[in-house]
Amino acid sequence: MLEKLREELLEVDRQILEKVAARLEVVSKIGKCKREQQMALRSFSREKKVLSHALMRAAELGIPASLAKSVIDRLVEHALEIQERDWVQESQGGSGKTALVIGGCGKIGGWFVHFLSTQGFDVTVADPSVCEATKAKVSDWTTLELAFDVIVVATPLGKSADVLTALAEQAPRGLVFDVASLKGPVKDALNLLNRSGCRVTSVHPMFGPDTTMLSGRHVIFMNVGNAPAHQEARALFEPTMATCVDMTIDEHDELISYVLGLSHLLNISFFTALKNSGEQAERLRSMSSTSFNAQLKVAQKISLENPYLYYEIQRLNEYRHGPQRALLKSLNQIIAAIETGDEAAFVQIMEQGKAYLQSMV
Repeated sequence: MLEKLREELLEVDRQILEKVAARLEVVSKIGKCKREQQMALRSFSREKKVLSHALMRAAELGIPASLAKSVIDRLVEHALEIQERDWVQESQGGSGKTALVIGGCGKIGGWFVHFLSTQGFDVTVADPSVCEATKAKVSDWTTLELAFDVIVVATPLGKSADVLTALAEQAPRGLVFDVASLKGPVKDALNLLNRSGCRVTSVHPMFGPDTTMLSGRHVIFMNVGNAPAHQEARALFEPTMATCVDMTIDEHDELISYVLGLSHLLNISFFTALKNSGEQAERLRSMSSTSFNAQLKVAQKISLENPYLYYEIQRLNEYRHGPQRALLKSLNQIIAAIETGDEAAFVQIMEQGKAYLQSMV
């Protein structure tokens, strides 16, 4: 009897996957219609309608709302991935053009290799590291004739300024931009490129290299004195659903000191405090709460990142002292309220935080 039921379950799973495949075919057709009619790829009102319909049907079938929402959210997300991918490929903005990614064997460099290749660029990778990034790869970019339409500098932060400075000496004709996490260390080199007559700008993709869909993701663009180059870099992301944000280099580094700097500090402090506690990780996990698990998941991801890059993000940002002082001040406020038994002060901290975070929604 049990084996028969298991076989029945496998058949149901097969039918579910066939329906998913059929849905993906329809999704691709819808994406094509959107492109032909010049419609936006994403419609939040439509997503809301799809989810509401699914939840109503789930209730009729006795399916938990949380399960139905999880399934529909993943299907919608994958549908958008397909439509965005097709849109980027069809745009072919790089058709007949060439691109050089210096540092293309790195994680974010590899992302740009794929991104530009998808748009039709003939991409060359320059990187001394060994990788399977592309058929066109050289170890040293200085051996190349820089007749590329686009040059992306995706080297480690500590090397980016030197690469940009060397590029200024050769004054390539194509669009040049860096993707450094901090702009202060490369600002002088970017200005040198601009003075050399290069079409230069600066870009910071605010997502990791494993990102497949850019909806809800931000890409920051900084004009360093060449407006056409700035717009050209932005145009590379027009076929995507990324949110493009313009700001100055100084604004970027000040905000990044909180967006990256503070969030990194919090998570590094979290797992360092756990490590210093003397408690066994498995013992803590055995009785962990929902909030602990959520924080642990983020902290674990941070712990796997490049520690040298994270040190540079902390150390090389001239605005780093702001979030550091704010973090220490906040921690002292909270501890003081607890130790003095000041419930009102503690509640006020919580209420003020809630109000601040609600303003972000």
